[in-house]
Amino acid sequence: MQLHAGAEAIRRIAFETRGSTNVEALTHARAGERGPLWVTAVRQTAGRGRRGSAWTSEPGNLYASLLLTDPAPAAHLPELCFVVALGVLDAATAVAPQLAAVLKLKWPNDLLLEGAKLVGILIEAESHGESTAVAAGIGINCAHHPSGLAYPVTSLAAHGAAVMPDDLFQALSRAMMQRLAQWNRGTGFAGIRAEWLKHAAGIGGDIVVRLPDRELSGRFETLDRMGRLMLRLPAGKLEAITVGEVFATPTRLAPLAGLPLSGGGK
Repeated sequence: MQLHAGAEAIRRIAFETRGSTNVEALTHARAGERGPLWVTAVRQTAGRGRRGSAWTSEPGNLYASLLLTDPAPAAHLPELCFVVALGVLDAATAVAPQLAAVLKLKWPNDLLLEGAKLVGILIEAESHGESTAVAAGIGINCAHHPSGLAYPVTSLAAHGAAVMPDDLFQALSRAMMQRLAQWNRGTGFAGIRAEWLKHAAGIGGDIVVRLPDRELSGRFETLDRMGRLMLRLPAGKLEAITVGEVFATPTRLAPLAGLPLSGGGK
C-alpha cells in the first residue's frame, strides 16, 4: 500500500491487489475518513457491477474509487452519476484525443467507444450518523477487456491507444475535481446536464426500457432537469424514467443502466 497525494492534491491510497476499491473506500469511511480520497488497485479480486454482478479486474486497466462525504444535499446525490461520467469522458479524451469523436455517454454514466462499453461506473452510498459517504468506483479498460458478454465491450488498446493506468489516473483526478467544482453540490447541475447531452448516445433514437413490472418502447428524447430519461411513447405521451434497464433496440440485450446511486460495472 502507498499513501500519497494525487492530482489536484487529492490524497490517494494505492494498492497492488484489493477485493474492491469501493469496499476499501467505504471501509475507510466507516473508520472516520471523510475524503476526498482516491483508492486505486492494480488488480481487483472481487470487482462488482450493478446488482452485485461480477466484474473482470485484471492488471493493465485502471481501477479507482473516489470517496466523498456529503458531496451534496440528498436530493442532488443522484446527479453525481452524470458528474462522474463527464469526468471520465474528459480524462479519456485527454489521454487519447484521437478517439474523442467516437466516445459517447450512455444514460446515465457508462462511457462507450464506438458503441462498445469502455468504462464501468458504480456509485455507492452509506449513511454514517448524520453524514453520507459516497464511493464513486470507476473501472476503465486500458489494456484489455472481457469477452463473451451479452453486450459489446472494448478497451483503449483495441483502438490503438496505448495508455498507462497511472497516466489515466492523473488525468481522471484532475478532470473529476473540475467537474465536481462545476456541479457545486448540485447548484451547477444545469451545466452538467447540458454538457452530458452534447455527448449522449441514443438521443432521438428508439429504445426499450425494462421496468420491474413492464416494458416501455419509445424515443429517447432528452433528460429532464433532474436527469431522468424522457421517453416519448408511441401515443405521444412523455414518460419520465428514473430507473430501468434500457436497450437500444428490442433485440439488443445491452443495458444502458439506471439513475440511482449505482451505475455500470466497476
